[in-house]
Amino acid sequence: MRVYTNYFTDSVIAMDFLIAAKSGVRNYAMAVTEAYTPEIKAMLIKQLEEAIDMHERISMYLMERGWYHPWNVKEQYQFDLQNIQTALNAPTL
Repeated sequence: MRVYTNYFTDSVIAMDFLIAAKSGVRNYAMAVTEAYTPEIKAMLIKQLEEAIDMHERISMYLMERGWYHPWNVKEQYQFDLQNIQTALNAPTL
């Protein structure tokens, strides 16, 4: 039996979580503009605010660990390339 080590690092997983959070914010924002009733709009706005808070927490977590450089594209690009290489080197099952 072959045992594989975990090729996906915490940073790769956390960046994936950040991407999902960004998608959630975008989707809630679009849903707010399509809301039919004031009650639904209020509920969606609350969900949007929670999604924005989640995005901020994930962003701060990544920045504190040096895994996310939102204001330095060059550094972020290099880090993203490393993560891509990690993913490409992962074994397939």
